[in-house]
Amino acid sequence: MKWFALVVAALLWTSSGQSKDECKKLKDCLKRGKKTCVYNDIRDQPDCETKGHDCIIFLQKNPTALQTEDQTEWCNQEGLQLETKNDTSLLRITKWHIKQNLSLTVLLGENCCREPSGKIQDLLCNSNPTSASSEESCEVKCVQTDEVCKGESFDENVCIEGRQDKYIVNITGTHATCVNCNNPVKHPKKAYSCDELRKEGVSINVTRGEDLDPVQASNVMKKMGKLATSIDTASAALNMAEGVTGIIVRETNEEYVDEVSFAYESLNDDIYIIENRDSLAQFSRSITVSKEAFEQAINLKVSVPFAAIFRFNNLSKDELNSTILGNEVLAVDMGANICNLTDKISIRFWNATYEGNASCRSWNGDGSRPNWTADGCLTIQDGENITCECSHLTFFAILLTPLNETISSSDLNNLTIITQIGCSLSIFFISIILFMHFLLRRTKASTSTRILIHLVSAMFLLNLTFLTNHYIAKLNSSVGCVIMAAAMHYFMLATFTWFAVKAFHLCLQLYMGGKIVISHYILKVSIISWVLPSFPGIVLLIKGKYGEQVIYTNDPEENVAMCWITDSEAHYIVNIGYYALVFVFTFTTFVIILSWLCCLRRPKSGNSPTGTSGRNILIILGLCSMLGITWGFAFFAYGALLIPSYYIFTVLNSFQGFFLFIYYYKTSQVGNTNADSSSSTDSSSTLGTLVPWENPYGQKINPAKIQGQESIK
Repeated sequence: MKWFALVVAALLWTSSGQSKDECKKLKDCLKRGKKTCVYNDIRDQPDCETKGHDCIIFLQKNPTALQTEDQTEWCNQEGLQLETKNDTSLLRITKWHIKQNLSLTVLLGENCCREPSGKIQDLLCNSNPTSASSEESCEVKCVQTDEVCKGESFDENVCIEGRQDKYIVNITGTHATCVNCNNPVKHPKKAYSCDELRKEGVSINVTRGEDLDPVQASNVMKKMGKLATSIDTASAALNMAEGVTGIIVRETNEEYVDEVSFAYESLNDDIYIIENRDSLAQFSRSITVSKEAFEQAINLKVSVPFAAIFRFNNLSKDELNSTILGNEVLAVDMGANICNLTDKISIRFWNATYEGNASCRSWNGDGSRPNWTADGCLTIQDGENITCECSHLTFFAILLTPLNETISSSDLNNLTIITQIGCSLSIFFISIILFMHFLLRRTKASTSTRILIHLVSAMFLLNLTFLTNHYIAKLNSSVGCVIMAAAMHYFMLATFTWFAVKAFHLCLQLYMGGKIVISHYILKVSIISWVLPSFPGIVLLIKGKYGEQVIYTNDPEENVAMCWITDSEAHYIVNIGYYALVFVFTFTTFVIILSWLCCLRRPKSGNSPTGTSGRNILIILGLCSMLGITWGFAFFAYGALLIPSYYIFTVLNSFQGFFLFIYYYKTSQVGNTNADSSSSTDSSSTLGTLVPWENPYGQKINPAKIQGQESIK
């Protein structure tokens, strides 16, 4: 506690108020406790002697006018006022005096400095809170600022005009009493219109009915430092355009900076300055700028310490088309790069109505569109209340993610590990398939095998782009991410198409009894399967639907970014819709072939051939992999089946290449055996490997004979 006394002598002299130099002397006295006398420009100054660390101020009693706004700017912390009425003495002090915990000795009387000793030091308070001199002509009152006004709440009823922003201490009675007239909810002292701000070089163009350009919003915030030095008031409302409002508060005296809060009730309400955090509860939206942020700005040599808050409604969305709570984007600027705060910026959205998972995000103002990130921000949810604690200053918003699009961070980590292992194995085994085909068995390949090779080639490229996708997303290259997203999407659609082609080929074999007479069959299906998927990709590329997509978890720190389609509607129409058509066709083919095989493989006797069970399982897995049936588990990813379907879908599709390798190896072995008894070049025909040795009618069927009927021109 600062225990040097502030002696206030209320004399019956007139004065024009304190000068700037006098306030500076008093400030130095209060700050360092040096021996200083501060006088007004008055005649017949009393011959007062002081000893020790005492600051003496002579005030005009019952001033006819309050300090001007300019005086308030440079003397608002040190200025004191004394009012006497009907034998009542009221001392007006400020919030700063209370926070400084000063011990005030008030000398009331005309002859306080004309005592025989002439020493004010003899009149100072020691331990008693109040006392009086023996002489009636000089009354001594002692006030401990932090004690007398501690816990006093704002009382609007007794605070008349002229007493606002003050604490009124009644020093008439035995014990001093205090009335709090410092309203913690304040209006800005001045309001700047759009035209006035344009003269200051701050403007923004807003077209009614259209979203606000993020580049213009970023440029507005960059000009706040210049605006803070040019305005002539401590605070100002900034009415820039429809849906773009702000407020700026500045502190010309760097030594008295403190945290400041801003609050409003709804989008169309004014923004208030809040001095007491307890008053924030009456507002649904608030932003608190910590004292540490001001101190950091001062250390970075800003021209004048200030805090500017802007509220942007309907700012253009990011590339992910993210949903923003209330379409409210808040921006905080202090004219310097404020970061790594321990006492963080606090943004509160109370009693907010929303659906989904809320996540506090920030954008540094770079780029033509916002790039929202969770770095440096902590999200605290308590029912309908959301609090964002951020360690830096920039643009802020609360993004909402649908509940069914969020999984736990542990599940995401598990699925990621399974996917990486499975895709790596698939790439390895598909590489072996391609090696065996092109170097060892290309000349002996049947039509079915060639179609299978096209399918595994598309799948190889799909797995490769999927494994590298996350690393490309980490590069923060928008162009690279778009290319990666488009490439992976194309190979996925190509894989779907080859699923359908494989199903079509099996149906055609069954229908034509293994004899296919379509000219240039492989060339035609290859052109269709590799060219068709490019059309939706080109359309989405032109529409700008590719970019960075975020996989949300219950822990924002564990969210994962990848390059993919950013428009959910485009994803459902193109991907889900396209695969749904493929799935209906391939699944129907799968059921028909499986039913046919079950009938033909039924032996005459009750005993099954040795080893047929394992072979049947192999055939079913091979068919599922070739026809893409396992992708159908994505349709069950809802409700209680969401997480289980994710695991089944991930395991089966990640190891799809491995299943195809086993199937290719086994069928090629069977094909080679059949080739020994047939001159047909289609020895590894898929149909040939599926036909049993006996049909239900007891007639022997030679698979090689059926395979030899297949013709390709």
